[in-house]
Amino acid sequence: MNYAFSIGETIAKVNGAVNGFVWGIPMLLLLIGTGVYFTIRTKFFQIGKWKLWQGETILAIFKKKSVHKSGSKTSISQFQALTTALAATIGTGNIAGVATAITIGGAGAVFWMWVSAFFGMMTNYAENVLGIYFRRRNEKGEWSGGAMYYIENGFRNKKFLRHIGKPLACIFSVFCVCASFGIGNMSQINSISVSMQSSFSIPPLVTGIVLAAVLALVILGGIQRIARVAERIVPFMAVLYMVGTIIIVIMNIRQIPSVIVDIFRGAFGVDAVAGGISGVLIKEAMTWGFKRGVFSNEAGLGSSVMVHSASNVKEPVRQGMWGIFEVFFDTFVICSLTAFTVLTTGVVGSVDAAGKLVEGVPLVSMAFAQSFHDAAGWFVTIAVLLFAFTTVLGWSFYGSKALEYLFGQKAVIVYKIIFIAFAVMGATMDLSLAWDISDTLNGLMAIPNLIGVLVLSGTVMAITKNYLARRRGESLPPLYSAYPDIQAAQEQAPEED
Repeated sequence: MNYAFSIGETIAKVNGAVNGFVWGIPMLLLLIGTGVYFTIRTKFFQIGKWKLWQGETILAIFKKKSVHKSGSKTSISQFQALTTALAATIGTGNIAGVATAITIGGAGAVFWMWVSAFFGMMTNYAENVLGIYFRRRNEKGEWSGGAMYYIENGFRNKKFLRHIGKPLACIFSVFCVCASFGIGNMSQINSISVSMQSSFSIPPLVTGIVLAAVLALVILGGIQRIARVAERIVPFMAVLYMVGTIIIVIMNIRQIPSVIVDIFRGAFGVDAVAGGISGVLIKEAMTWGFKRGVFSNEAGLGSSVMVHSASNVKEPVRQGMWGIFEVFFDTFVICSLTAFTVLTTGVVGSVDAAGKLVEGVPLVSMAFAQSFHDAAGWFVTIAVLLFAFTTVLGWSFYGSKALEYLFGQKAVIVYKIIFIAFAVMGATMDLSLAWDISDTLNGLMAIPNLIGVLVLSGTVMAITKNYLARRRGESLPPLYSAYPDIQAAQEQAPEED
């Protein structure tokens, strides 16, 4: 008997069953439902306070010097926190994931991707508010925050939940560490190596070794070095990709009206040929739109809150607003540009030489080839390289913070060395099963995180109301932290401009 095959087949079947539950309709509705809940409780904060959060995020980048200053060697600036979080969320999913969603779920998947992002903005807001409020200093004096901290410490004052906080936080951390090696490392590196081999004939092993060496130089330097690299690469890669896609959309501007019609028809299952409404079309569009939206911006997974918690900001709501902008930029801007690029060029439904349906990165490359011809290959390859590599940087921090929570600071250096070694493995392996397993682990992170966010929704609302009341001029003591020592230090800190 081939035991290796038998074990691998069994693992694949078990993972398939778990993955089906994790990313099934009930779980996706829970993710979206959490965003709906906070949207209603905050009276549609993302719309009603549009001017406020835009002024405290994207506009503040150009107006406020404090946004770019970390203030100490143990924290990072608000802009660095944003770019590091975007480094992890803007990945191959923004290119390959969106293209695949449209191929399988139709143009209607784009509409449901927007819906997931609209409500996900408030889920991410709630996560970041709790992340700042419940963060603590570690042995090095660095900020440590995330779902594990607000679950454990937030549940202590809940009469019937105080004993499950710590176990739930540990479960989240274990899933996070495991996911960081899969979707946060090997799958991303593999995407780069495949792209580099097809475009420039560079052997995967060479790609793996070079990327591992660069990773070592960056992640061994800690969050400050990761943040410095992210704040330089992320804006460059985002602008580069945006310019390329915008050029293509403008070249095909006459197709935009029909594309918009297709998006709304597909979203509600309207079959243009049959002239009727199909429940199957609605289900496919909704499932793939929600899945790609959530998977791209990570709202509800509890991942990006770890880096947001390392910010020098003292107002939880202010960092929460950076979370709103993060989801907005990731999905409404980057993912939408990918969607309109493939839809306006008409490449959806194309088949390759073997008669196989083209999807993912090859579909985006095909769309670029129509406009940029010979330059299309290197443009998409560079985009994949930057998007995937920065995702690895971001996830290296997430995994190290989760491991720090479980075993302390001493375990972090061991984690980083192993993480770097896995980059070489990822470049040279067939990762079909590993990708599926890491997908499942990533999704499993959402369960304890969403439980924590919903249980602590009252805390989120109290902090939000306190902040808005003080902005209106009411004399109230601020709510900066759950801990007296940190609260006192924050109150004595200089006012943010």
